[in-house]
Amino acid sequence: MRPTAKFSISFGLVTIPVAAYNATDTSASVSFVRIHTADGGRVRNQPVCSLEGTEVSPDEIGRGYRPHDADVVVPLSDEDLDALPLPTAKTLTILAFVAGGDIDPLQMGKGYYLATDSPAAAKPYVLLREAMERHERVGLGKIALHGRETLAMIRPMGDALVMQVLLWPHQIRPMDGVLPEREVEVHPNEVAAAETLMDSYGELSEEDLHDHYREALEELVSAKLAHREPEFDTGEEQPSGGQVMDLMAALQDSVRAAKRSRGEDDGDEGDEGRAAAKRPAKKAAAKTSTAAGTKTATKAGAKSGTKTASGAATKSAAKKSTAAKSATKKTAAKTTAKKKTASRGSRRAG
Repeated sequence: MRPTAKFSISFGLVTIPVAAYNATDTSASVSFVRIHTADGGRVRNQPVCSLEGTEVSPDEIGRGYRPHDADVVVPLSDEDLDALPLPTAKTLTILAFVAGGDIDPLQMGKGYYLATDSPAAAKPYVLLREAMERHERVGLGKIALHGRETLAMIRPMGDALVMQVLLWPHQIRPMDGVLPEREVEVHPNEVAAAETLMDSYGELSEEDLHDHYREALEELVSAKLAHREPEFDTGEEQPSGGQVMDLMAALQDSVRAAKRSRGEDDGDEGDEGRAAAKRPAKKAAAKTSTAAGTKTATKAGAKSGTKTASGAATKSAAKKSTAAKSATKKTAAKTTAKKKTASRGSRRAG
């Protein structure tokens, strides 16, 4: 792999010579060529002079710049561009170290692997990488690549340093006309249900990272060359894109579908799903709870009253039974005493 550029990273008084290598490969993406549908011939872009109407050879093509406030093109030669006072042409001077989360992802462009370009660069290279990794910071600077100055971010990635080209802030368009026209209110229970759905997704699998469109396109081309019908792996049926009428129901159905796709039991949606489904009826649940509490209290009171009355009756019966037993014992005692007295009197008379 050949480097696309060579320059130095300036870190205070430390200079690190590096070589930049493309970190991405766009040649593997799907691309089409334009053809003439009548005979299949290639349709090419021919460089034609707008004034003469004739084709121009590559060695006759130069560069020009058109100012924003003028309808004229100013020719610029390579010598003109080389004479520009551009300190970033050969050096990336780090201007600040910031947290990686402070960089707007919309600004991130092409990435490059940075390798040391001399044996002496190894130690400062490793020093900068480990310092940024421990401090959890990325470096921001400016560098001229392919004749244009651009912002750049240097960050650690494993054992290497990576440079990410950044767009200038003025290259990010405003969000006019993007946001919803009216204010939308989202209930906390809907957010909780959406979070439950997010948790049910799990991690990416290797199958998710395949370019299925490219594989299907290659199968289509192979089938056409072999004069046969293409064989596509349709996979799972895609959900319909109809309008969502019940957002809460759609979220809960999505959770169940995600679990089924991973072979999990979808009968139990989990405590969070149930809690999210119950939250909209807090007031009704409170009323039901109050009514249930009243009924419970009434039943409890009725049972308590029954038990109290029953207890009182039992105690009264017990008292009567005890009094009867006491009276019986007293009567028996008196009878016994009378018998003893009569026996004594009989003995004396004899």
